[in-house]
Amino acid sequence: MAVLRITKAGDPVLKGQAQPVKTITKRIKRLLDNMAETMYAAEGVGLAAPQVNESLQLVVLDDGNGLIELINPELLEASEEMELGAEGCLSVPGYYGDVSRHKKITVRARNRYGKEIIYEVEGFLARIFQHEMDHLQGDLFIEKATNLRKVGE
Repeated sequence: MAVLRITKAGDPVLKGQAQPVKTITKRIKRLLDNMAETMYAAEGVGLAAPQVNESLQLVVLDDGNGLIELINPELLEASEEMELGAEGCLSVPGYYGDVSRHKKITVRARNRYGKEIIYEVEGFLARIFQHEMDHLQGDLFIEKATNLRKVGE
């Protein structure tokens, strides 16, 4: 496995629409492994493929309860109840902002073995899912955040 270079805000790959994964190959599985290693090395809780310069619909995340890998994630349902919370991003180092997110969501995705899995998540984990899935649409948290501030302010 390898730690990959994380792309930063301003890189065009972060603003594009990520492409669906058509076939789960050895390359895709290796990329998922490398993304997880990169996320952990950077002490993040989530990482989307565009953040490592790959325009693919891949996400890895871990809220402290174990690694979750998402291939071609799709939002199926979102609660009307919203929750404001602080977010940061490995592609926007040194900045935090408050973002309103759905408190509960339901997401369909495939795992590395091609099995479809439905995730019903809430709270912090739902926030991570939404933040990372935004990356697949070319959206950065700083475009949605209020009270954007530098770390330490």
